[in-house]
Amino acid sequence: MSVITPPSYVRQVLTTLQARGHSAYLVGGCVRDMLLGVHPQDWDVCTGALPEEVLALFPGSRPTGLKHGTVTVVLGKKQVEVTTFRREGRYADHRHPDEVSFVGDLTTDLSRRDFTINAIALPPDGLIVDPFGGVRDLRDRLIRCVGVPAERFEEDALRMFRALRFSARLGFSIEEETMAAIVGKAPLAASLAPERIRDEVEKLLLTRRPEKMAVLIDAGLLDAFLKHRRLDEFRLLRLNGLPRKPLYRWAALCVLLEEAGCIDSTESFLLALRLDGRTLRCCCDCAALLRTAPPTRSADWKRLLRAYGVDSADCAARVHDALLGGGCRRALREVLKSGECFSLKHLAVSGDDLLALGLRGKALGDMLDFLLDYVIEFPENNRRELLLSLAGNTEET
Repeated sequence: MSVITPPSYVRQVLTTLQARGHSAYLVGGCVRDMLLGVHPQDWDVCTGALPEEVLALFPGSRPTGLKHGTVTVVLGKKQVEVTTFRREGRYADHRHPDEVSFVGDLTTDLSRRDFTINAIALPPDGLIVDPFGGVRDLRDRLIRCVGVPAERFEEDALRMFRALRFSARLGFSIEEETMAAIVGKAPLAASLAPERIRDEVEKLLLTRRPEKMAVLIDAGLLDAFLKHRRLDEFRLLRLNGLPRKPLYRWAALCVLLEEAGCIDSTESFLLALRLDGRTLRCCCDCAALLRTAPPTRSADWKRLLRAYGVDSADCAARVHDALLGGGCRRALREVLKSGECFSLKHLAVSGDDLLALGLRGKALGDMLDFLLDYVIEFPENNRRELLLSLAGNTEET
């Protein structure tokens, strides 16, 4: 198992704390990733020093979570999260501890963490501290709770989503007792904020194993948002044919959920999960477009672009190709590459031009629509003089 050396600014935080008599360890996800040979995106340190002592040692740092003992140490343009060893009280809301108390030993701090692979600590001398067998579980490619799984999920129901996300991201199995506790405690997911569920689902969708969504659904974690739990894992495998971008993965998931009868509509599902407006619009358009056969002519692709816009058309083409096969994306690219007109902003005449011809109100709008439809069918005729002549002759008629 390869180990990545932390950068110099992280080692500086560790050694500065130790030089002042405070124990200090790298901990959590950064240690897990280092042991897997993956460069961590964030660095977290736990220490016996109190938050005020950390702030005094590193001027310019920010007290980002003093209640929970967290200080963001700032060194130039780099940041390290430093948190005091702590013990947590009961979790009345199944998400946040009611109280936090600072303690003096590392093992107590590690015992409150979610999974064994996230409860490994690494001091500056490199001697791993692993009281719960996290290194063994990394080698066995296993997601296992620290302590009693049901208790961990009672404390924080979001951990059930995290277990499945880590499984999808790392390609690890979920230990039997941990998986059984997820199924047993799944009703607690209803107590979570929709935004937190949305974020976890999105992170899982963006992994290389989006088919793990079937496990999440089958466990009952999305029961508050679904009519049924049936979604074929084999169909979800097709999401790997899409770029790992949120819009495409959400759109494909919604199409499959509608197809399986799991949701009433894409709109109601995404609204409940608090998705942003652009994603909502494009996914709804995509679901509607995939209920019909794709265009077969260039002019029909341009009419689709006219009605739905580039974002929705591109999303629908990509999802169609991933789920159903075909060359929709290629056909759409050819239309876009041609530069041919499909919107009023590319039409060779404007509303002002038609005003000058005496057109007003509905007549003006109808004429613009007529000319755009004409140019979509005959792109070589998108010329100002010709269109003005056509508009004048049509108006006289």
